Amino acid sequence: MRKILLAVCAMFFMMGCSNTWHGVKEDTHNAKEWTKEKINDGATYVKEKTE
Repeated sequence: MRKILLAVCAMFFMMGCSNTWHGVKEDTHNAKEWTKEKINDGATYVKEKTE
């Protein structure tokens, strides 16, 4: 799971406007937000199943 997440983050980091500092910051922010959303979705799913 950790390796997949790292690969996805690396993919977002390298895609898009990676040749400019602004592009790198934007891609990293997007990857962070996507990861945060998926973790929250997973936690919500587990919470619903364990209640």
